[in-house]
Amino acid sequence: MGIFSYLGNPERFIKFAAKAVPICGLLGTVLFAYALYIGVINGPEEKYQGKSVYIMYIHVPSAWLSMMGYVIMSISALGILVWRHPIADSAARACAPIGAVFTAIALITGALWGKPTW
Repeated sequence: MGIFSYLGNPERFIKFAAKAVPICGLLGTVLFAYALYIGVINGPEEKYQGKSVYIMYIHVPSAWLSMMGYVIMSISALGILVWRHPIADSAARACAPIGAVFTAIALITGALWGKPTW
């Protein structure tokens, strides 16, 4: 039995997620802090843009993550429509606010970066 078919059972998935979410949350927080330290605090200045290039360390990943959230929602919606799977419904509902937040961050940082650059 493959891992996907094993975790396709909602009860098994919830049991697995209860253990995996705190570990992934801690790992994500540590990696986020490290990335901010490397990119913003310790990062090099650009020749023409100066310190405003630091915004790109936030803007570009936020734009990619917002698009990824919407792609995951689309794939989950396909799973809901075709297979009527309850985990696909949960994934689509969970990705919607995440995609919206990263879209807002990308729009705000894009405006902040665009003003001094243009």
